[in-house]
Amino acid sequence: MSVRLTGVRLLLLVALTGVFVVPGTASAEVPAERITLDVVSVNGSGCPPGSADVSVLPDNTGFRVAYRDFLARAGGGAGATEFRKNCQVNILVHIPQGFTFAVAWADYRGRARLESGASGLQRTNYYFMGSGDNNYRDHTFAGPLFGTWSTVDATPVEELVYAPCGVNRNLNINTELRVDEGSLNPGKTSSMSMRASDGNVDTIVHFSWKQC
Repeated sequence: MSVRLTGVRLLLLVALTGVFVVPGTASAEVPAERITLDVVSVNGSGCPPGSADVSVLPDNTGFRVAYRDFLARAGGGAGATEFRKNCQVNILVHIPQGFTFAVAWADYRGRARLESGASGLQRTNYYFMGSGDNNYRDHTFAGPLFGTWSTVDATPVEELVYAPCGVNRNLNINTELRVDEGSLNPGKTSSMSMRASDGNVDTIVHFSWKQC
C-alpha cells in the first residue's frame, strides 16, 4: 500500500468544448454517453441512514454528495465521541466502453465554529476496491474561526490512479471531520460541519477521463 499526503493545491477549471483542464492533472474528452452510479453503501457516524444523497453530475464530469447531519463537536456539552465524525461512500461507476476514470479533484465546503485554541481537521481517503493505492488528503484549521470553510483536493498527473480498463471496481471515498477543543476555552463548544444552515452545501468529486 502506498500513502501520499498532499496539502492544499490551488485549482483552476477551464471548460472548452467538453475538455476540462486542471493545473497538475490530466485533461481528456468527457465521454458523450451518459454514466450512471450504483450507490453500494453510504455509512458512518457523519451520515446516518437517510441523511446523505449521492447523484451523478449531468455533464458526466463526476458526482456530488449532499450531507444533512455531518457535524463534529468538542468541548462544552459535546459528547465524548462527537469530536470525530466520518462518512464512507462506496459507489460503482458504470462508464462507457473504451473509457476509464480517476478522481482528479474534489471540492469540500462546510461551516466552522472554532474557539481560540481549538483546531479542526478534514481528511479524505480515496481508493478503488482491490487496489494498493490508498491516497488521503489532510486540511487543518485553527481557531478562532467562525463561518464557512472550503478545501480542494487536486491530484497531479503522475499520481492519478485510474480504474482498471474493462473491470468493474467500486470507488470508496471516506471523509472525516475532527475537532480538538484545545486548552484555552474548555467550557465552550467548537464544531465543524459538512453542511450549511440552509442545507445547500455539497461535496463535488470530479473525474479525469482516459481512453483505454
